[in-house]
Amino acid sequence: MTDFIVAIPARYASTRLPGKPLLPIGGKPMLQHVAERALAAGAREVVVATDDARIAEALHLPGVRVCMTSAEHPSGTDRLAECARALGWPNDAVIVNLQGDEPFAPAEGIRQVAELLKRSGLEMATLAAPIRDWAQFTDPNAVKVVADAGGRALYFTRAPAPWPRDAVGQVPEAALRHIGIYAYRAGFLKRLSALPASPLERCESLEQLRVLENGFGIAVARALAEFPPGVDTQEDLARAERIWRASDSARAAGDA
Repeated sequence: MTDFIVAIPARYASTRLPGKPLLPIGGKPMLQHVAERALAAGAREVVVATDDARIAEALHLPGVRVCMTSAEHPSGTDRLAECARALGWPNDAVIVNLQGDEPFAPAEGIRQVAELLKRSGLEMATLAAPIRDWAQFTDPNAVKVVADAGGRALYFTRAPAPWPRDAVGQVPEAALRHIGIYAYRAGFLKRLSALPASPLERCESLEQLRVLENGFGIAVARALAEFPPGVDTQEDLARAERIWRASDSARAAGDA
């Protein structure tokens, strides 16, 4: 298995859902669920990168360390690059960037993206899942990725893509929802953060477009395990609570 570090960027001042990392799901902070998933995946190190002392104080989980970072970072990638420098990660270390709003990220998926990076030979790797629902296909909060036949990303967008010109209302078979998990080596992470935000990145508010605009490659694979959508809104949080309750009931039934 590929040796990897999981780094979790966590920002308290979320625009749509303030205090998001510490909002409870099943009675414990969302961020704790994410960190537990990272530990379950077998990461040799799990680091939470944050600029807020409230997050650092709330997270008490054996095997997880907190790296305090600047509040000025425009993206999670930039926040993790500061961690890479502060913690002295070697340039060839594989870093999995797991978003702090993915409380149900499967351990298998976390391992998969690390392996994909190693196998692809590209600078970065990520995962995607098929879109079956027209509402999700047209939802700007659901980021879409278009990839070539070899699994290399062509573009990421909040718009519906690829657009079914002759079958509006039907989701194209090639439609993929981008899952917000990345893998890259620490050296590339630091190099990427040194680049200015690109025009497409600013337009779509998608930091991965900085990679493509600067000529680097992103490997894309369909996730082998289901990634429920992340938590961006109050409705998402309510859905996450329902998912947790359903899984907790299933565990209780299995233990009976």
